[in-house]
Amino acid sequence: MPRHIERILVIKLSALGDFVLALAAMKQIRAAHPKAHITLLTTPPFEALAKICPYFNAVDTGGRPEGFTQWMALRRRIRSASYDRVYDLQTSSHSNRIFQALRPAPPPWSGIALGCSMPHRNPLRNGMHTLERQADQLMYAGIWPDAPTEPGSAPPPDLSWVMKAAPPERPVPGANKPRPYVMFVPGGSAHRPEKRWPVEKYSELARILYGRGFDIVVIGGPQETELAHAIQRSVPRARDLTGRTDFAMIARLGAKAALAVGNDTGPLHLAAAGGAPTIVLFSKASDPALSAPRGRVAILRSENLAELPVAQVAQAANSLAPPVSAP
Repeated sequence: MPRHIERILVIKLSALGDFVLALAAMKQIRAAHPKAHITLLTTPPFEALAKICPYFNAVDTGGRPEGFTQWMALRRRIRSASYDRVYDLQTSSHSNRIFQALRPAPPPWSGIALGCSMPHRNPLRNGMHTLERQADQLMYAGIWPDAPTEPGSAPPPDLSWVMKAAPPERPVPGANKPRPYVMFVPGGSAHRPEKRWPVEKYSELARILYGRGFDIVVIGGPQETELAHAIQRSVPRARDLTGRTDFAMIARLGAKAALAVGNDTGPLHLAAAGGAPTIVLFSKASDPALSAPRGRVAILRSENLAELPVAQVAQAANSLAPPVSAP
């Protein structure tokens, strides 16, 4: 790598699942520029996770400016930083606007912004899984010559650094050994109900898995507490952690989970990247070939998730996490 690349900007604004997948490319950028000062341009929800991430020296959460004043402030910050290179992992119309705002002398830029100096010209890029697509982008940028770009070849993101940043656990004297647990992620984007398996089916699956010897832990945002309560009506001992976990905690829960089951949504990506054997449920609303989590992952698809049988999910659960007690 040229020694003159001392200051780097990485752009990744959202969404959670995409951010988690992009951590693989971020790791490669850090490996290619071990001594560079790397700033992440992102949005407030990702600040805490990014600040414990070893790939960055600084975090700027002003990546989605609103109004002229904020846009000009972002432009000034980027220009005054004199970045030697920008890796745009967002590659959206918004990050293209950021690039265009920096004319007439934008920094060297890897991405798809019109006129950028290191364009990702692969005409097949939009049909590639995020992991292979971003690896390919970094190959075009010259920092990953042997990038894994064949379908299914790119490894999942590595979140071992999240575990290292965790406070040490204190054993509870006299406590019984806890039962292994299954993480449920029954929620998702409020405006995408077609991506959700019905909560009644999660409740039925919870009863089955509880009978197999597993505790149930429900995660999600505070707006999904109602889903957790519905599951608790079937399994009163299920733990409701909705609204009580940050992104790092979800990854840590995933590292210790016997299994994670959920819709195609960001927290499930975190659990899978944390190391949980994972069942991810896809409707026709999204394509697992483009965005499914990687790792020890089973993908179950149904055009309409309401028609996906509980028995099919329970069977997949049995393969990934055999019962710890007789049903």
